[in-house]
Amino acid sequence: MSRTALRAYLFDALCVLLMVVIGTRNHKTDTGIYGILFVAAPFWIAMSLAHLAPLLQRTAKAEAHVLVVWGYTVVMGMVLRNLIFDRGTAVAFIIVATVFLGITMFGWRAFIARDATT
Repeated sequence: MSRTALRAYLFDALCVLLMVVIGTRNHKTDTGIYGILFVAAPFWIAMSLAHLAPLLQRTAKAEAHVLVVWGYTVVMGMVLRNLIFDRGTAVAFIIVATVFLGITMFGWRAFIARDATT
């Protein structure tokens, strides 16, 4: 795994953690470490799979595209949350998670790219 891919993985994991911490604090639910990890787990699993797929192809540039990571994290995260973790997936939560993860996952990449060009 390249440094760039590792950085992307860690920053994307941080985006998920931020979403979960903000959400659990706003709703005053699952604010303990176990609760936060339980809420974040389906999204981290989905995000990890999205980052892992290009590495399994063994190409020279094995790095996941942000659109794939974002989409897979939201869609598979919601599926895992509902079917495996037996948690709700209200429409409002799907919208908020999609927007928040989109802004943060695309945002940190845009910030890094902007800094690299200056």
